[in-house]
Amino acid sequence: MSQDNQQATLTDSAVSRQEILEVATLARLGIDEATAEDYADDISKILSLMETLAGVDTENVAPLANIHEACQDLRADVANYDIDRALNQSMAPKVEDGLYLVPQVIE
Repeated sequence: MSQDNQQATLTDSAVSRQEILEVATLARLGIDEATAEDYADDISKILSLMETLAGVDTENVAPLANIHEACQDLRADVANYDIDRALNQSMAPKVEDGLYLVPQVIE
């Protein structure tokens, strides 16, 4: 996309610095002028990208519920008895009666 086309698209969906400051005030956020200008530029670029994506023809594209449906090979769900518990627990900081001991996190 040329710089002129990009600028024209940004202007169509541009968010102003003033709008950013108004929303920040409503949300009780302290944003300075320079940050508001940066946010306005970033949000305008995001909106421009959304406009570009909205223009993509998806008429003949079938939706997927999960991207892995088409390509994910899963291993068999079988018990693995080759794990050496004693070896693994020898590396653990604390073990008692075959169990890993972890610090208490809830009081």
